[in-house]
Amino acid sequence: MLETGTKAPDFTLYDQNGTAHSLHDYLGKKVILYFYPKDNTAGCTKQACGFAERYPQIQSKGAVVLGVSKDSVASHKKFEEKYGLPFTLLSDPEKEVIQAYDVWKEKTLYGKKSFGVVRTTYLIDENGMIVLAKGNVKAAENPQDMLEIL
Repeated sequence: MLETGTKAPDFTLYDQNGTAHSLHDYLGKKVILYFYPKDNTAGCTKQACGFAERYPQIQSKGAVVLGVSKDSVASHKKFEEKYGLPFTLLSDPEKEVIQAYDVWKEKTLYGKKSFGVVRTTYLIDENGMIVLAKGNVKAAENPQDMLEIL
């Protein structure tokens, strides 16, 4: 995981509508940048719907939410439409940003080891600095936790 107090790595990724987004596009706003394993899975759906439910409050605090996974733009579009997600989902199939933010790790599930995205959330301030880094977050609790921290 990246250290708090360091500059967040810039990136350019595509959203669920095929529009490019760079971190520097959000200078002047707080950014909740969360990394999740896979669209339409139980935990990821709870987390995304939790952020969606709180999105007006998050926006009122001068922040935006960006969700990142290695799923395709098409997968993100279906996920967004199915759950009415009001925030941006970014596709990182090459795992460049996932690796830059140090969230691609070895995981163990039922004794089997594999690599995947460790559910991680970063809070980035208006100047592009990481002010909070939370790893292994609980999907259902993460959106409320982040709202309270804002």
